[in-house]
Amino acid sequence: MEIEQFSGGLIPQQQQNWQGREEWFFNREHTDTYEQWYEGRYKRAEIWQKKVMEQLVSKDARVKTLLEFGCGTTRFTRWWKEIGIQATGGDLSPLMLSQAIHLFEGDLVMADSHHMPFKDHTFDSLAFITTFEYYKDPVKVIREAARVAKYGIAMGMMNRNSPKVVRRRVQQLFGKNPFYVTATFYTPSMLSEIIHEALKGREYSIEWTCTGLPKWFPVQQWSLPYGDFFGLYVKFNDVD
Repeated sequence: MEIEQFSGGLIPQQQQNWQGREEWFFNREHTDTYEQWYEGRYKRAEIWQKKVMEQLVSKDARVKTLLEFGCGTTRFTRWWKEIGIQATGGDLSPLMLSQAIHLFEGDLVMADSHHMPFKDHTFDSLAFITTFEYYKDPVKVIREAARVAKYGIAMGMMNRNSPKVVRRRVQQLFGKNPFYVTATFYTPSMLSEIIHEALKGREYSIEWTCTGLPKWFPVQQWSLPYGDFFGLYVKFNDVD
């Protein structure tokens, strides 16, 4: 009997695509250094992102449990407990989750956000932190989130209204930045329109705020739709 030899990494080459396209989070060259990136030049941005998300989510006192989809290595997922929320993480990438299991004490699930393996209203809220930009069918994902989350959806987004978007696209032209090739950047108004389409018939309110402004700028957070990052919270008002 002839034995076929297989030589490859943790994920076979033909399985490094998602939604019909190659994604950086299936490549160990990028995922192995993900945590280091947050501890380096991105640290200041992370601090302000967490401040923004805490302000938005904490206003909904009903939220005690949360599912973060696209949790990656659980950088944010580990943080939710600091503001009194019990979090669970979900991600599609086994490379990310292989790190997450050593960093996060809570529950983790490997699944696609378009088909969340949870019953209706399993969690009080659902969060997407800089992951929603990669979904080909954002309306379907929001509907799934609204099914699984009872009280609201928290979204941390890379803002289209930022000079960094232009820089990222130029870098891509020279093959220097693979992280945003498949990303779709939204503004608060663009995202709100998608939410309205997904949640027709529901009663809800939307609140957002922006950060990611230059260090020298007089303010680091404001209600104008400009800045590298914006947080948005959808609060469901038609549930008890």
